[in-house]
Amino acid sequence: MKWTIRLAAVLLLLLVTAVPAAATSPLDLTSGFYVNPNSSPAVWARNNPGDARAARVQSGIGSKPIARWFGNESDIGGSVAAYTGAADGNDKLPVLAAYNLPGRDACGGHSGGGAGSVGAYRTWISSFAAGIGTKPAVVVIEPDALGDFNCMSDTAIQDRLGMLTYATQMFQQKAPNTFAYLDGGNAGWVAPATMASRLNSAGVRNVRGFSVNVSNYYTTSASVSYAGSVNASLGYAAKFVVDTSRNGKGSSGEWCNPAGRKLGVPAQVGGGAEMLLWVKTPGNSDGLCGIAPTVPAGQFSPNIAVRLIDGT
Repeated sequence: MKWTIRLAAVLLLLLVTAVPAAATSPLDLTSGFYVNPNSSPAVWARNNPGDARAARVQSGIGSKPIARWFGNESDIGGSVAAYTGAADGNDKLPVLAAYNLPGRDACGGHSGGGAGSVGAYRTWISSFAAGIGTKPAVVVIEPDALGDFNCMSDTAIQDRLGMLTYATQMFQQKAPNTFAYLDGGNAGWVAPATMASRLNSAGVRNVRGFSVNVSNYYTTSASVSYAGSVNASLGYAAKFVVDTSRNGKGSSGEWCNPAGRKLGVPAQVGGGAEMLLWVKTPGNSDGLCGIAPTVPAGQFSPNIAVRLIDGT
């Protein structure tokens, strides 16, 4: 009997020591959101001081905390480490978007690319998480990834779910002070119950929660309502964040550089969600469409930026 008690004690000790310490909230480790001095609007304003729009672009957009998006670069670990290190050196919280899945933007078609294979993606996302390490950060994992299924084969869908699950595991294991959010589409795209099922299949329980309205225009209230419906189907109250970068007037039903949209509330804690964030960079084109038919996806346009500032 004594040896069984002793064995049980040893097993309990091993179990306790094997469980990592609970992560500290990155919000508690920092004093506000990081403003990237090299965001595309900030760089444009700095490089075009003689342009009458420059001061307005810098004041209205370039001076605000905006997520930095990371794609298929070779030294992703080094790039992420440098970026989060710069934020940490200023005691600020950086927001990052991981955007490198193979076949990304399958339905939209404007932002294609990504890693060349499942294996390449796994290596990339592992290095991404390791680049953050113990530094505080917020990460949005693969915008649009769970909304594009209608344009994908069953095999591609299963590969994608596996890659996303692996991504959540990497942030869980390698970035303990990061709040990571799997992207959950937007209020006008996928039914809440369907999105909840996809989030579960992609490992949402491994991370902080999910994001909504990334790169879209739905109001904060509509986005919060949608997230609540997703949570009802998830069966637990996952944390969520809302992209408010361009939702000041809500959606017109168009997603690709629509006219008449406006900047939303800048990054803040709370506001109906865990955080309201500018994930999409205001002024960066959605693709060759709408009010910017000649501006490729991801490229900054001062015309788009000023129209968002003015709401025109």
